[in-house]
Amino acid sequence: MSRIWVLGAGQLGQMLKHAGMPLNLDIEPVDIESEEILPLQPHEQVTAEREQWPDTAATRQLASHPAFVNLQTFPLLADRYTQKSLLEDLSLATAPWRLVENDTDALALHEALGERVLLKRRTGGYDGRGQHWLREPGQDAVPLGWHQEAIAEQAIDFDEEMSVVGMRTADGHCFFYPLTLNLHVDGILMGSVAPLARLSHLQDEAEQMLAKIMNHLDYVGVMAMECFRIGDHLLINELAPRVHNSGHWTQAGANISQFEAHLRAVAKLPLVAPTVKSTSVMVNLIGVDLNHDWLTVPGAEVYWYGKEVRPARKVGHINFCLPDSAVTKAALDQLQRLLPVNYGEVLDWLRSQLH
Repeated sequence: MSRIWVLGAGQLGQMLKHAGMPLNLDIEPVDIESEEILPLQPHEQVTAEREQWPDTAATRQLASHPAFVNLQTFPLLADRYTQKSLLEDLSLATAPWRLVENDTDALALHEALGERVLLKRRTGGYDGRGQHWLREPGQDAVPLGWHQEAIAEQAIDFDEEMSVVGMRTADGHCFFYPLTLNLHVDGILMGSVAPLARLSHLQDEAEQMLAKIMNHLDYVGVMAMECFRIGDHLLINELAPRVHNSGHWTQAGANISQFEAHLRAVAKLPLVAPTVKSTSVMVNLIGVDLNHDWLTVPGAEVYWYGKEVRPARKVGHINFCLPDSAVTKAALDQLQRLLPVNYGEVLDWLRSQLH
C-alpha cells in the first residue's frame, strides 16, 4: 500500500483519506500543530490540504521532504500579492488591483480603483475574513497594520460567481470538471450547482485560463479557480492549489471525485476526464448542529466533519445528484424543513437554477 502524507488534518484531509481507500492508498493527514516526529520514508509522497501552515516539527519535516508535490506553488498562491502578480504576468483577466504600500492612502486607492475598493490581507483570510471595504472617498482610511500586508482590488459588478476545478498529471495532461455556479452569503460559500447547460459556452475559456496557470507552474493534482462572470467572459478572483469547497459536488455527481482525482495525479495513477452523472447541488452546513433527520431526505449524501459547531464555521455539507430537477427540488423542499430559516435564501437560489 502506497503512503501519501497530507499536511493538514481538517475536513479536506479527511476526505482525501476516504478517497484513497478504494485506490489502496494509505493517506495520512497530519495535524499542522503537531510536534511529533513522523515515520516519513524517502519513497513516500507529501501533499497538502491548505496553502499555509505554521512552523512546527511536523510541518518542517513534511516541507523538507523531496517528494512534497507542488511545494513551491503554495507560498506563491498563498500570498495574494504574488498570486495577482502571476495572473498579470500570464495576461489573465483579473480585477484591477494595487499593493497597499507603506505610503499608500485610501484617497490614492479610490483615484486608481474607483469609489468602491476592497482591501484583502495578503495571506490568511477566508470566508469573508481578512477583508475591509473602502466605500467613502475622502473619508475612509487604510486600517492600521494593513500597509504592506494587503492588496486593494476594484469592486467588480459581476453577474454571477462560479468556479472551475481542474487537474493535471505529472506528464502535463489536464482535465476539468464543468463550471460550478456558486452562491456566497457574507463571503461564505453556501451552495453550488453543476453542471448547467447555460454556462457551457464559458467552459473553454475557463479551461484555457486554468490550464495556462497549471502548465506554467508545472502543477500536479487538483486546482480550483474562482471566477466572476461579466457578460460572456470570466474574470479570475482567486486560485486554490488544492481540493476546494466548490468541488464537493463531484463526490456525488462524477465518477471520479476531486479528492480521488488529486490522489491519482499525486500517486501517478491513471487519470482521465471525469464523467458527470447528472446535475448536482451542494448545500454547505455553516454553524448548524448535526441533525440525523437529514438522512431521511431522498438522495441526500451527508458529510459531517466532526468539528465543534461555531457561528460561520463550515461543519459539513450535503450533496444531491438526482435524475431530474423536479426530484431535486422536492428533496430541497424536504431539506428546508430541517435547516435554520436563513437557509431559505440558499435553497430558493438552488431551486431557481434547476429547470
